[in-house]
Amino acid sequence: MDLKNFETMDPVMLMSIVNMKIRDEFGDLDNLAKYFDINKNKLVGRLAEAGFDYLPNAKQFR
Repeated sequence: MDLKNFETMDPVMLMSIVNMKIRDEFGDLDNLAKYFDINKNKLVGRLAEAGFDYLPNAKQFR
């Protein structure tokens, strides 16, 4: 799934997809953002608006 449209995606679905991709494919948020050529801060902000925080040590949003 392409995350370039993350700004319009349902935030719960977005969080789930991002966590899965970090876990299964990219290892961390930086690699995911680089691969999809998206602004990491905007992605974090979008999910923060929905109440999800990125936990770097856990490498996931909660």
